[in-house]
Amino acid sequence: MLLQIPQLFSRQEAQRIRQALENAEWIDGKATAGYQSAKAKHNEQLAEDHPLARELGEAVVQRLWGNPLFMAAALPAKIFPPLINRYGPGQGFGTHIDNAVRQGRGGERIRTDLSTTVFFSEPEGYDGGELEIQDTYGPQRIKLAAGDAVLYPGTSLHKVNEVTRGTRYAAFFWTQSLVREDAQRTLLFEMDSAIQALACEVPDHPSLVRLTGAYHNLLRRWVEV
Repeated sequence: MLLQIPQLFSRQEAQRIRQALENAEWIDGKATAGYQSAKAKHNEQLAEDHPLARELGEAVVQRLWGNPLFMAAALPAKIFPPLINRYGPGQGFGTHIDNAVRQGRGGERIRTDLSTTVFFSEPEGYDGGELEIQDTYGPQRIKLAAGDAVLYPGTSLHKVNEVTRGTRYAAFFWTQSLVREDAQRTLLFEMDSAIQALACEVPDHPSLVRLTGAYHNLLRRWVEV
C-alpha cells in the first residue's frame, strides 16, 4: 500500500522547519546506512543526537500518533526515531531496500514493515529528488508539498533521484506494524475506510455493528502484540 498523508505539518510549520535546517550542521548520510546501502547513498544527515534532530523527530512522531489516517493504515506498534536528511545538487540515493531490522539509539530493535518520508521542501524549490518506489503498477515518482508524508511498504525497492537544483529536506523513518503483512494491512485499511464512510452516511444502519465486528475479528486474527 502506497499512501499520501497530507499536511502532517502545515506549510508555515514546514517553512520554519526548513529555515532551522538551513542553519544546522550536517554529516555524511552514510553514517546510518547498511553495507549495501552505503554504496548507493549520497546525501547528508543530521547527527542522531543533534538537538534539532531530536526535537524534530519527536514532533514528527507526536503528529503521527495523532493522525487518524496514519494510525488506520500503519496500525503502528513501534516507530523508529525519525532521521533528518538533505540532498543538494549531485546527490541522490540509488535503488535499494531498507534493512529488515533497525536498532534505535536506546538499543531497541524494530522490524521495518513500513517506510515513511516527510517532505519539508516545496517541490518547486528543487529539481529532481523524487522518491521513486517500485510498485506493482510500475515505478511511482513522489514529490509532495512541504509538510506532506508518504507511507509505503518497507519491502519496496526504492530510490531518491539525483537533485539537480536546490535542496531537498526531509525526515525518514520506519514503523513496525501490529500486522506484519502488507496485504493484510491493506485489506484492514480499506475495510476501516468503508466503515467510516458508512458511519457518516447511514450512522444508524444495523450492518455497521456487524462490519465493525468483522474488522476487529480479522485484526484479532492477524495482530502481533
